[in-house]
Amino acid sequence: MLQPKRIKYRKQQRGRRKGRAVAGSAIVFGEYGLVSLDNAWITARQIEAARRAITHHLKRGGQIWIRVFPDKPVTAKPAETRQGSGKGAVDHWVAVVRRGRVLFEVGDIKDDLAKEALRLAAHKLPIATRFVAKGAEAGEPAAEETAVRELPAVGVEKA
Repeated sequence: MLQPKRIKYRKQQRGRRKGRAVAGSAIVFGEYGLVSLDNAWITARQIEAARRAITHHLKRGGQIWIRVFPDKPVTAKPAETRQGSGKGAVDHWVAVVRRGRVLFEVGDIKDDLAKEALRLAAHKLPIATRFVAKGAEAGEPAAEETAVRELPAVGVEKA
C-alpha cells in the first residue's frame, strides 16, 4: 500500500477540508481522468482498491497514473481506553482531496473502455466523482451541467 518512506513529523493535526483544488486540477499525463466533486480524505486502501479495479478492467493494457498520494498520518487510540495520556499511534494514511482534483488518469485506450474502468474505480471511492476527457478542463462543469433554463420576464411589457 502507499505510504511515505520518511516523514519529518510522525503525527499531524487534522486540518481543514474546504475549498477547491488549485494544483492537480488539469489532466496532464493521460487522455481521460477521474475528478473529485467533494472534499474528503481518501485512505491508502481506497486508492489501492480503485487502482486494482482500473487495472483489472483494462486487462493490464493502456497506462494508469495515480495523481494522489496518502501522505497524511491519521492516529487512533485503542478501543476502551480512557482519555488523556497523549495522542494515539499512527493507524493509517490518507490523501487530502479537494473538489476539482484529478485522482486517476488513463491513456492509450479507447473512450468507452476508459469510461467503464474509471466508473468501476469510482465505486471504490467515498466521494462523488466525474469522468473527464483531456479537451474539457477538470474545473469546469460538464456540457450537460452548463445548460441554463430561460426564464420568462415578469412585469416587463412590450411597448
